[in-house]
Amino acid sequence: MAVQTEKQKIGALGEEIASKFLTNKGFTIKLRNYRKKCGEIDIIAEKGEILHFVEVKSVSRESSNDFDPGVSHETCGYRPEDNIHPQKLKRLSRAIRLYLWENFHENEPKWVFDAITVKLNIKTMRAFVKFIGDITL
Repeated sequence: MAVQTEKQKIGALGEEIASKFLTNKGFTIKLRNYRKKCGEIDIIAEKGEILHFVEVKSVSRESSNDFDPGVSHETCGYRPEDNIHPQKLKRLSRAIRLYLWENFHENEPKWVFDAITVKLNIKTMRAFVKFIGDITL
């Protein structure tokens, strides 16, 4: 098995935290890490009659003040959602379409694309989770 980089470890931890967050909010996790040549979907979840394709973006910092919830994160410069750029959205759209075609053929369910950002503070072992729902692809 290949050794994970620090970035991969943070990403895996962020996805685990995001999955628990969704489960606590009433979502059912259908699949994690759906990978195809055209792209990857981090989490596929369901809530009610809606299928949710979720992109997870995680960052970590060591300073206890880096992710202080009382401070505007935009001014700190730590916005993991900025990494969901047009090229990434294009790959996600292709992966979503392929998943839907493989699993539903003609009876496509109602679905949305969401994002979850996870900001990890290594010193305090805390995570700040933000759910961004129903993003247009």
